[in-house]
Amino acid sequence: MTATAAPVLALSGVSKRFGAVQALTDVDLEIRPGEVTALVGDNGAGKSTLIKTIAGVHPIDSGTISWKGEVVRIAKPHDAQELGIATVYQDLALCDNLDVVANLFLGRELRRRSVLDQVQMERQALELLDTLSIRIPSVRIPVASLSGGQRQVVAIARALVGSPEVVILDEPTAALGVEQTAQVLDLVERLRERGLGVVLISHNIADVRAVADEVAVLRLGRNNGLFRVEDTSGEEIIAAITGAADNAVSRRRARKDGGEGNE
Repeated sequence: MTATAAPVLALSGVSKRFGAVQALTDVDLEIRPGEVTALVGDNGAGKSTLIKTIAGVHPIDSGTISWKGEVVRIAKPHDAQELGIATVYQDLALCDNLDVVANLFLGRELRRRSVLDQVQMERQALELLDTLSIRIPSVRIPVASLSGGQRQVVAIARALVGSPEVVILDEPTAALGVEQTAQVLDLVERLRERGLGVVLISHNIADVRAVADEVAVLRLGRNNGLFRVEDTSGEEIIAAITGAADNAVSRRRARKDGGEGNE
């Protein structure tokens, strides 16, 4: 997919208040199919609130959310799921005592004559994991016995059982080692290859630059920059996150734009 593809999900002028706290103010965001959009910002920038408005946890106060060009109302998580939006939160919400198959189909169990169809669920689980190139010892071992990276990819795979078109990943590489992080980032790229729109929330700029197409920066609940990764340095992204307008990159750009010599 190219950057000119029409957004599958678009937020325009979205605001959200909690009592006296204005969490989001006139935020815009567009998610396109086959692209990874990273959502970055300091703690308290509004990232969690924004994804929860998309996921239906916190209905917006003002602004619009559009799905494939049509304005929609997302008032509860079921509304988001019905549209085709899946969210994988940082806590993963996996059931440690259940095996991988049971976790993948939790709440979406397949039945045959009112009895759980274990054979069909296992078959579909194996197909899904194989399609995503996810390697785990067995789909019949308890999730508690998996590594952190394996647990993360199982949680992402579970989100795909409902065939969503947009997947939101909340800090998927937090607290993971180098190899486990690589496994998760590989999976993010495979989601893009499947034509999904991916929203990646992360504090790790290296991870963001490795897999994202665009980076949307939030600062104090407002948009503070939208960058194409291929045209942007990590320093520019960090400057937008921190609000540091005066830095080496901005000074070099100003000199080039103004035709100035060295100071």
